[in-house]
Amino acid sequence: VSGSTVAEGWYIRGDLGYSGWVKHDKPNYRIDAFGAPFAEGDFDNARFSKPVSYGVGMGYQFNSFLRADLTTDFFNGSLRGSSNLDSPCITAPAGTTCRLGQKADYSAANFLANGYVDLGTYAGITPYVGAGAGVTYMKWDSFRTNANCQNDTGSCAGATFDEIRVKGDDSWRFTYALMAGAAIDLTERVKLDLGYRFSDMAGGKAFGGSAQVPGVGTVSVKGRDEGF
Repeated sequence: VSGSTVAEGWYIRGDLGYSGWVKHDKPNYRIDAFGAPFAEGDFDNARFSKPVSYGVGMGYQFNSFLRADLTTDFFNGSLRGSSNLDSPCITAPAGTTCRLGQKADYSAANFLANGYVDLGTYAGITPYVGAGAGVTYMKWDSFRTNANCQNDTGSCAGATFDEIRVKGDDSWRFTYALMAGAAIDLTERVKLDLGYRFSDMAGGKAFGGSAQVPGVGTVSVKGRDEGF
């Protein structure tokens, strides 16, 4: 253990991170139409971007082992996916099927209260574990769908369709986080923190409104994601 003294008092922090997805744990969704479930499942044929996150915070070091901070961080990204209907797109010839390409953008802001236990300082390096809880403001932009006629036993000649657009929703969600990492002393007043944070955001509203759905007609739809 090094002989350096850990200062007590206030500190500020800045964070820059890469927000990936846990394997096999991408968000899922539900779409309600006519007041009943119409489609639901995992976004297993969709691609979510893995965005950079950034944020700031302020905290207090109580002693050599305990500290706490309040942090705000932001991230945004996009969803790109596809799905298929066995029936034709609206106005498409009989004997064809309908392929839908979906896309939507989202942005989010986390507000967390965090506590940490520092595990001692060794040659200027302080490993730690921590946990946090708070809320996330999640905002989905318009959910956009493009329909494309697919040849099956019929011809798609001349079949074109307007983009389907449903208004995105926003909501506040409960969020918790677990952290681990190590802080490296650069100077007596500056530390470089290299860490990992697992966070879990509750589900909420994603989109809603009326839409002309190929193969179905005009429906009132609601969609939600089941969490990130």
